[in-house]
Amino acid sequence: AVGGPGCAGGRAFTRASAVQYGDDCVARGMDPDQFLPRFTYFFDISVSFFEEVAKFRAGRRIWARITRERWGAKDPRSWRFKFHGQTSGVDLTRQQPLNNISRVTIQAMAGILGGLQSLHTDSYDEALSCPTEFGARIAVNTQNILREEAHLTDVIDPLGGSYYVEKLTDDMETEILRLMRIVEDAGGMYAAVEKGIVQKMIGESAMKFQQSVERGEQTVVGVNAYQVKEDAAARPALAKPDPARMQAHVAAFKAWKAQRSQAAADQALSRLAACANGAGNIFGAVVDAAEAGCTHGEICGTLRREMGFGQPLVVV
Repeated sequence: AVGGPGCAGGRAFTRASAVQYGDDCVARGMDPDQFLPRFTYFFDISVSFFEEVAKFRAGRRIWARITRERWGAKDPRSWRFKFHGQTSGVDLTRQQPLNNISRVTIQAMAGILGGLQSLHTDSYDEALSCPTEFGARIAVNTQNILREEAHLTDVIDPLGGSYYVEKLTDDMETEILRLMRIVEDAGGMYAAVEKGIVQKMIGESAMKFQQSVERGEQTVVGVNAYQVKEDAAARPALAKPDPARMQAHVAAFKAWKAQRSQAAADQALSRLAACANGAGNIFGAVVDAAEAGCTHGEICGTLRREMGFGQPLVVV
């Protein structure tokens, strides 16, 4: 969800982005049945359980229709709505952080029952620091329990046929299509972003959700309801790295750079710079640079030097 639970914008804008990519591929003369089976979505899963399930079910309907009617795809693999889901870090709270285990579990269940193909579960302590090993283990075992003990992956679309879920799916489909039409009428996803339309809607949705929390209309356990006195210092957090280990890592990195072929690295970065100025495919040049031993910083630095530092559009 974009802007909090209940928002269909995230699904709509992701779908609109896929439409833009699909249109671009078709415009380049590519066969839809060649590239569509390779399309995979990546979605955030929020905590409003039934709404999240309905969004994924609605997305499956919409995508199957788009692939057939817009691009004429004939291969059933092209119609499939494949997606990876990650539980929403936005929903995690610093207050009473152990409550996040329940939130992540609910989010994971919504993704599974909504039909995802792969899943990432957040650690309960990610609102405090990088995940601790203890928190990460709980996150991994949350998936294991849902699969091995609760057997949630044994059936496809188990909520199908429920009056409430079917009605909610219809409502979500209508809302997603409405938002997609706004993007389409603006000239596609690129144009909608350039005009600030997408940013404006995301900002308005986020503000609306935050205001509902502040007014107490949306309950967030431990934040605006069911609060308890806590010792912030007692909250679990990732310990600072051992300075000796940090220094050893830096030394190992310097040794690695010293043994690489600097000539090959320089040549690859020069090629990347040329591609950034229209001489070839940037993506391929990035891969070649990585294989030549160029670092992430060197690759990004080269692109920034040639293309400038990207600044996001600001909505006034």
